[in-house]
Amino acid sequence: MMSEKIAGVDIPDTRLVAEATEFVREAEPPLLFDHSRRVYLFGMLQGQRRGLKPDPEMLYVGAMFHDLGLTRRYRTTDQRFEIDGANEARRFLTDHEVGPDDVRRVWTAIALHTTPGVPEFMEPEIALVTAGVETDVLGIGRDDLDPEDLRAVTDAHPRPDFKRRILEAFTDGFKDRPDTTFGTVNADVLAHFVPGFRRIDFVEVILNSSWPQ
Repeated sequence: MMSEKIAGVDIPDTRLVAEATEFVREAEPPLLFDHSRRVYLFGMLQGQRRGLKPDPEMLYVGAMFHDLGLTRRYRTTDQRFEIDGANEARRFLTDHEVGPDDVRRVWTAIALHTTPGVPEFMEPEIALVTAGVETDVLGIGRDDLDPEDLRAVTDAHPRPDFKRRILEAFTDGFKDRPDTTFGTVNADVLAHFVPGFRRIDFVEVILNSSWPQ
């Protein structure tokens, strides 16, 4: 099997990575599959820039599974979509007899990928899943990367009308569990696109709690 390289980044040529790729390809539409591959590639490129050395296999699985909770097959209605993906990644890795510390890092990387300001201080796999997401979705750190690398990644995994389509996928992914967006950036999506959505207010939760004072 030929090793795949995009923008100078190797896609690990291992059974684990091949099976993760097929698992996610079958579960996700092309929009999310291509996004997840870009998250891995941008995460690796941001890691090179920051001097971080992740385990490429674990970063790959974290990147590929990070949006699995947006899919019909793996979503729940009672917890954050990030946890759906994290739990499925844990099952996948455990079934492949991956060690508990690696499983923990991947689970955490996925669970925290929409929690800004925290992952960057954690292990490389955790920091770089978030960095890859931030580059692809928000454009954070995009201008720090070589334009040729950006072009190579988006040639391999194009992003046509991506901004509109990913926001649509987010909305569909948690509009039926709006309370799970409390305290997260996901509430912004519902506030923009779901008529009648009202955020849970942290101050109101405190003031209206059962404590007398």
